[in-house]
Amino acid sequence: MNAFTFYSPTLFAFGDGEENRTGELVRRFGGTKVLLIYGGGSVKRNGAYDAVISSLKNAGLPWLELSGIQANPRSGKVYEGIDLVRKEGADFLLALGGGSVIDTAKAIGVGGVYDGDFWDYFTGTAPTITDTIPVGVVLTISAAGSEGSNSCVITLEDGNKKWSMQKQDIVRPKFAVMNPRFTCSLPPYQTASGAVDMFAHVCERYFTNTPDVALTDRLCEALFQTILDAAPKALAAPDCYAARADLMWAGMLAHNNLCGTGRVQDWASHQIEHELSAFYDCAHGAGLAVILPAWMRYVLPHNPLRFAQFAVRVFHCEMDFSHPEDTALEGIRRMTAFFRSLGMPTTLGEIGAAVSDIPAMVAHRGEKADGFPFGGFVKIGPEEMRAILELAAEPISSVS
Repeated sequence: MNAFTFYSPTLFAFGDGEENRTGELVRRFGGTKVLLIYGGGSVKRNGAYDAVISSLKNAGLPWLELSGIQANPRSGKVYEGIDLVRKEGADFLLALGGGSVIDTAKAIGVGGVYDGDFWDYFTGTAPTITDTIPVGVVLTISAAGSEGSNSCVITLEDGNKKWSMQKQDIVRPKFAVMNPRFTCSLPPYQTASGAVDMFAHVCERYFTNTPDVALTDRLCEALFQTILDAAPKALAAPDCYAARADLMWAGMLAHNNLCGTGRVQDWASHQIEHELSAFYDCAHGAGLAVILPAWMRYVLPHNPLRFAQFAVRVFHCEMDFSHPEDTALEGIRRMTAFFRSLGMPTTLGEIGAAVSDIPAMVAHRGEKADGFPFGGFVKIGPEEMRAILELAAEPISSVS
């Protein structure tokens, strides 16, 4: 295990009815005027919007609103939000929704106190983030884990660049209100996509070259098992509070980095998927369901025993000690079958992606200053990325 510093200052208010504390929590963390940020009508249909507005009123807090945040959030709404907070004097950002809304709030937060273009924090041309407008969250989607993370992903509309912001703990939300009931009305596809997203967040930490990480291995495996158990239950019985609660807390733990402490992480699958969702605007989890199995098949020879451990401990495969790579491949097959059982795509064609676009996706990645190589488990250059995308066009059952 490597040396590490872990800092996770977010307050989590978890459970039925906790949304009624929202105004109190905004006040607790210094807010006096709120910019409420959300997506579309779902937060009004499921009661979250009305509950939050009531809580803000009860706390005597004025607010203004920024709505229309899309999945794969765009820079245009960030610029709009920055203009609003500067014009109206909002001193607290309240994200009502999932990862796209939260990431938009985080980007507005750093951009609102920065003299330059907020995108500088995504290109590496800005200094270290040392200030931000504080962010609070009322979570309505179990997926991205942004409610507890220091990360943020935005798509710059000029050039269609889906990039990550500089990671600093100061951008972690001050609080996250998490009522699993708000996720019961999600469409099945969104529930499934969220489950894959959190599963992939754990994979990015699990596949490491760092030795002696038994404890965090077991933390990762517990999260894998919880997602495998809870996601089918939530799809079969959407109002099942226990399943929704497990998924909501697993999504946060998958990405607040507790299970990634002391180990070098990978993140190659996410970097490749960002190109898929930039090109095709697919759901992030759906893109990961396509890329993750292909990445695994490509890098498996690097460390067959780690993949075999994943297969045995997570998917209960029988260990073939003479041929551990066979055990590893069976684990990848079972993971892919799990994704398919949730209704997720697992090949490029199923999300409308064309093999002929692979060179353009690789070239687009190369436009980033530090675009290649990437990946902490196996370094991925342009040729490796192309090969992984080509594998993603093939069903795993057709590969020996």
